[in-house]
Amino acid sequence: MALCLKQVFNKDKTFRPRKKFEPGTQRFELYKKAQASLKSGLDLKAVVQLPPGESINDWIAVHVVDFFNRINLIYGTMSEYCTERSCPIMSGGLKYEYRWQDDSRYKKPTKLSAPQYMCMLMDWIEMLINNEDIFPTRIGVPFPKQFQQVCTKILTRLFRVFVHVYIHHFDSIINMGAEAHVNTCYKHFYYFIREFSLIDHRELEPLVRM
Repeated sequence: MALCLKQVFNKDKTFRPRKKFEPGTQRFELYKKAQASLKSGLDLKAVVQLPPGESINDWIAVHVVDFFNRINLIYGTMSEYCTERSCPIMSGGLKYEYRWQDDSRYKKPTKLSAPQYMCMLMDWIEMLINNEDIFPTRIGVPFPKQFQQVCTKILTRLFRVFVHVYIHHFDSIINMGAEAHVNTCYKHFYYFIREFSLIDHRELEPLVRM
């Protein structure tokens, strides 16, 4: 799937630079294992399961970074269709509106356009996954106690990108010939979050029919 995404989408239009795993690290080996399983054609429900003997936090960390890269690539390529004019509110149809909140600039939930929201989201995720105190990469350094809570928040907000893209830009996905690849990426994401109960089921309601 990773290869297919790069073939369908313009890899030069990633919304943010790709986060890479350092060769020789346990995280890199887990990433290679996950990619090999994806390319083998195995059932996606089986692909997301924790390999025997592996750390669940390492497995989650690998997937959070990988999903960030994939969704970053999808949105970056189609961001020209998602503008202040076309998407003045970050939403998923008429029923769902997503407001931005963080610990610095926006301390209260704030209405933003979809492009503004995406920009804030990608900056925020990039800051977190590059933070060694939250996503440690050195051998022997433990994950913080709140690690899975942080990942839940990241994945919940990344899910909202799928919601917005599917509901507001599905025609563009079809025109790019990318429907099958986006669907596979979404299924992989969905099976992963369900396997480890990483997103509240209420957040999934906008795409429940899928």
